[in-house]
Amino acid sequence: MRAIVYTTTGAPDVLDLVDREPAEPGAGEVRVRVTVSGVNPTDWKSRAGSGQPLAFDEVVPNQDGAGVIDAVGPDVEGLAVGDRVWLFMAAHQRPTGTAQELTVVPASRAVRLPEGVDDAIGASLGVPAMTAHRALTVHEHGPSRLAPGALTGRTVLVQGGAGAVGHAAIQLAAWAGATVITTISSPEKAALATAAGAQHTVNYREEDAAARILEIAPDGVDLIVEVSPSANAELDVRVAANHASVGYYANDGGDAFSLPIVASFAKNIRWQGLLLYTVGADALRAAAEDLTAALRDGALPVGEEAGLPLTWFPLERTAEAHAAVEAGAVGKVLIRVAD
Repeated sequence: MRAIVYTTTGAPDVLDLVDREPAEPGAGEVRVRVTVSGVNPTDWKSRAGSGQPLAFDEVVPNQDGAGVIDAVGPDVEGLAVGDRVWLFMAAHQRPTGTAQELTVVPASRAVRLPEGVDDAIGASLGVPAMTAHRALTVHEHGPSRLAPGALTGRTVLVQGGAGAVGHAAIQLAAWAGATVITTISSPEKAALATAAGAQHTVNYREEDAAARILEIAPDGVDLIVEVSPSANAELDVRVAANHASVGYYANDGGDAFSLPIVASFAKNIRWQGLLLYTVGADALRAAAEDLTAALRDGALPVGEEAGLPLTWFPLERTAEAHAAVEAGAVGKVLIRVAD
């Protein structure tokens, strides 16, 4: 089988296309014939490295993907050969991700795709959609799960609605019945956020974002999905309702942030860090179940008409796909591994 590997961290050119014998699934594992591999910022950051040696002699990148199960190991229940699945965290604490024709993953990280859902949608879920789900379920007064009506009466602010996490947060919040406000930096990104389901867009480069948000939501916003706390913390506190939650998942714009203390505790604001790799099995299971329900309802489409443009690369150009994500490509970068 063909696989993309790297044996040292560095620039995208450390990625090589090789031929490998496919692995057999062990107990509690399934083998998936990958059709589409998704690329996330965590994938290129892992490949670029942080000065630490690789945990494995050879690594196949990419956490997310979609495909068809072609082998099942012992002690696997609920999945069978021939099932179409979407994958998440395929390479977490393992050397083999989805940038290869056949990948072996724990059965808990392979989730059945509902009938009629395209593989491109499945490969676009994983890290961004599960992160968005977590951000929308950490409020002190709930909900802890998402479904139609779960956020009715709530106002959600998505900071950076044109990114993959922001896009998924808009879609999930709208599906759950929330009023969705999102910040964007251009008319083009406003169009994408609107296509995803946001009822209101605020261009933070052209207007007083806090004033505009409070004009839309005079009582403040209940849940904030935050990509850049270093840039937005003060704004978040200004527009937050009492008992608001701020779910932050990235360090865009800087590695530290400060808060107006009195204004923050006076509103009982909950600041919740989000990292899928340490969030725990229960949260991952809840996200997988709720996302699958949203898929059945057709609530998570992708493509420019749905607010998430797709950029495709073949497997042999995985290095270019990583470079595109690292350069800030708008939308989702996908690798077509097989038809």
